[in-house]
Amino acid sequence: MPNTTMDRSLLPKSLLFFMLFLFITTASVAGAKDPGHPLQSAMLPREEKVSRFRFYLHDVKSGKNPTSITIINGSASTPFFGKVQMIDSVLTEGPELTSKQVGRCQGFYAYSAQQDIALLMDMNVVFTAGRYNGSTLSFMGRNSMLYKVREIPVVGGSGAFRMAQGYALVRTHWKDNIGDVTVQYDV
Repeated sequence: MPNTTMDRSLLPKSLLFFMLFLFITTASVAGAKDPGHPLQSAMLPREEKVSRFRFYLHDVKSGKNPTSITIINGSASTPFFGKVQMIDSVLTEGPELTSKQVGRCQGFYAYSAQQDIALLMDMNVVFTAGRYNGSTLSFMGRNSMLYKVREIPVVGGSGAFRMAQGYALVRTHWKDNIGDVTVQYDV
């Protein structure tokens, strides 16, 4: 039968090390509440900031200065499938193209579905005026054009939107027969 008695000479040392560990851990966590403490960002959860705003994207394919051009034509057998548009579209506060410009939307969208009209959207919103001037938001996801309201993920950003996450609810505000369209984004 093994000897299960504890060497009592180790007890004070073990207790001393345990209390020292508790003291250091408690002091570190207490110090981490100080914004200047190096453990502050690693140990305490950050308060999330939530921003909500609306802008309008003007996707113009007509005229002398289109903001959306076809860079790859789609399949001849399936309407639109495979077609890719490069964009540098104007963003405004209101639905009219003459409204105050707040930024640009730069990127591309590709017609990615054969059975319906759905887009793969990959774009950066670059704010050029107002509170978010100089900041960007990055969107990437599916835009199912047949739905009245679509949801597109926010996957990142810079400046005021560094490490952003969220979504935009997207609605077609206006469109014509040429392909020009104004889209409302509620982010």
